[in-house]
Amino acid sequence: MVNIYLSEMIRPATPYDAAQVAPLFILAMGHIAGIFANSDRYEDAIPFFENFFKQSDNQYSYAFTQVMEEDNLIIGSITGYDGADLHELRKPILDQVRKTKPGFLPDDETEAGEYYLDCINVHPAHQGKGIGQKLIEAFCERARSLGYDKVGLIVDLDNPRARKFYENQGFSVADLKSFMGHRYFHMVKALG
Repeated sequence: MVNIYLSEMIRPATPYDAAQVAPLFILAMGHIAGIFANSDRYEDAIPFFENFFKQSDNQYSYAFTQVMEEDNLIIGSITGYDGADLHELRKPILDQVRKTKPGFLPDDETEAGEYYLDCINVHPAHQGKGIGQKLIEAFCERARSLGYDKVGLIVDLDNPRARKFYENQGFSVADLKSFMGHRYFHMVKALG
């Protein structure tokens, strides 16, 4: 009997990953997914994220995403971009959301000078296995290779477990931000 072990792999996402990655976005987005879907059921936002993931010109695009794959299944993803590009990358999202919410204008969650980690998602069946840590390491390596000296993200004040996780990955609180009706810690990691 031959025992073949297929290891996990982190790779750049492709548009063909949309069906597997879109449900993962909902895990990280929570109430924000509901706002995008104009629904109390967050899973109603899956088609929204599938659509935008397949395109290359927005903040939820495959072009800004890395995925972790195991046995040909995507078990985690991480999405981020240059904070200076937020308004340009957010515009297609805002255009869509404003069709049902004309006055929708979220605060900025990132800023110029940082490589912004917008979403990190790990499939529930694979949480607690170090996948998030590996995705963050790959993300930071990507940021370094692109010439950035820091990575930023936001964590809901009501999520101390997530804050602790990011502190264990070398992030520290830089300031507080308001975003989509919640208060967040803006956390930054220096890349040395």
